[in-house]
Amino acid sequence: MKREDLTEKLLDIKREKGWSWKHICDKIGGYSEVLIVGAILGQMKLTKPQAANAGELFGLSKAETAMLNEVPMRGTGTPMPPTDPLIYRFYEMVMVNGPAWKALIEEEFGDGIMSAIDFDMGIERVANPKGDRVKITMSGKFLPYKYYGASGNVPEYGFKEE
Repeated sequence: MKREDLTEKLLDIKREKGWSWKHICDKIGGYSEVLIVGAILGQMKLTKPQAANAGELFGLSKAETAMLNEVPMRGTGTPMPPTDPLIYRFYEMVMVNGPAWKALIEEEFGDGIMSAIDFDMGIERVANPKGDRVKITMSGKFLPYKYYGASGNVPEYGFKEE
């Protein structure tokens, strides 16, 4: 079975049972809903205990359960640029705001990146009389670029210079 086939099987079971993502995440436990849903959709990896919880919840075979604990091929299945309107809006946010985010992060931290590996994310609904809002919070570790070949009094890493 391919990972995409397992994802479709899990989504079929979710539909048949009428489960919400919250229900599935509560039963699997241990990580944020974004990560657990990402794992069900084939983009993230569950720990062995979480995969066992998912296997029990969904009635999976040993091989299918083990597949949930394997490192996936992340980013597959989404064309670039994305065509789904909601996903495209995230792409648009990065295209429009990315240069400003980059300038502000580099001014505050120095020459580097925000990690997408050492990373946390949360999604919440915020009531608003003009229409509810989606609030997404992202927190990634700052990773400075290493300036290879540094010698003498020059910095080895791109942290902000005082």
